[in-house]
Amino acid sequence: MDYLKQMPLDELLEKCSAYGIEKILSITVNPENLERVLDLARVHQQIYCTQGVHPHDARLFEAETKEQITANCADPKVLAVGEIGLDFHYSHSAHDIQIDVFEQQLELSVQLNLPVVIHSRDADDEMIASLKKFSGKIRGVIHSFTSGQKLADFALQEGLYLGFNGIITFNSAQNVRDVLDQTPIDRILVETDSPFLTPTPFRGRENAPFYLPLVIQKIADQKNLPVEELIKTTTQNAVNLFRF
Repeated sequence: MDYLKQMPLDELLEKCSAYGIEKILSITVNPENLERVLDLARVHQQIYCTQGVHPHDARLFEAETKEQITANCADPKVLAVGEIGLDFHYSHSAHDIQIDVFEQQLELSVQLNLPVVIHSRDADDEMIASLKKFSGKIRGVIHSFTSGQKLADFALQEGLYLGFNGIITFNSAQNVRDVLDQTPIDRILVETDSPFLTPTPFRGRENAPFYLPLVIQKIADQKNLPVEELIKTTTQNAVNLFRF
């Protein structure tokens, strides 16, 4: 069994604190974990959360789901609507359903005045088309950015942030590093996407927030910036977006 899977949550949070990670944003992905993730945030001071349905599970989104998300977003520990978006790589939900559910949740974020955490994979043109319908109305991040420069440029024009994680440490991810090179530091968020995408040299282990310093170091090296400057700026970016 992997070490992290044996680690009690309190110990994991303590280790995060030791690395200077004071706040953690836990992401919901389907109707089944909306309450569970919110309960986790309510119990642990360090943890905040989102409410939303991932494109993989868009087929499970119903009127009752939308009502539940709306009600839960009144809790002060909920900082964003997400993880929402489009994923045409796996297509676990039909594309038309994904687009409809994504746009419903974008509209919800506008109504609730909350930012969005967006997932986008192999759907750049469709993502741009949906976001254009809400031009100037939403704030948020396209997290775990792996898309092309066209979507990156559009997102930046719209005032969105781009999220970078352990992927930038992978040898195969030169395309992501190319986008990072073109992204101003004041539009970058650093993230882990735990429990996935553990950075090198720990690939194969379950990811955790305390691996974030490895992502920060890689971004700093790639951007030729002092680590302290990157930490200060990207922390402020997160505060500005999520209003911790």
